[in-house]
Amino acid sequence: MDVRYINPFLEGVVEVIATMAFIKPVAGKPYVKKGDDAKGDVTGIIGLTGDIKGSLALSFGESSICSIVSSMLGETYTTLNKEIEDAVGEITNMVSGVARRKLETQGLIVHASIPTVICGRGHSFSHVLGGASLIIPFITESGDFVVDVCIELV
Repeated sequence: MDVRYINPFLEGVVEVIATMAFIKPVAGKPYVKKGDDAKGDVTGIIGLTGDIKGSLALSFGESSICSIVSSMLGETYTTLNKEIEDAVGEITNMVSGVARRKLETQGLIVHASIPTVICGRGHSFSHVLGGASLIIPFITESGDFVVDVCIELV
């Protein structure tokens, strides 16, 4: 996975979370994930097609996403619920949109599916391409989350 195609997703995460929730996430050291276990309590996953194929997942710990959504919506959330799940789907969609616009500047056309949200401690999911994915952890003052991406250039 080439950094030129991964960075737009990371930039999208920072842009969306900073703009929508007024929280500045800081990227940690990437690593390869093997297996299907999610790295959080709620995950938004979206398929990608076009010049790139694969999928993008955002996986949040409960405290992290509750804080982000509380800041976004101006209400206090302390546990996972339907509104949190809806917000995770929307955040995933917005990050995908920002990344796809950035990839267009590189001459790539990428389309996205409708995001799916999986909720619950200990859940798992599979990327469209299968196999290992790249995890980029993000740290915020209110908790951590990860970008879990598995893409290839077509």
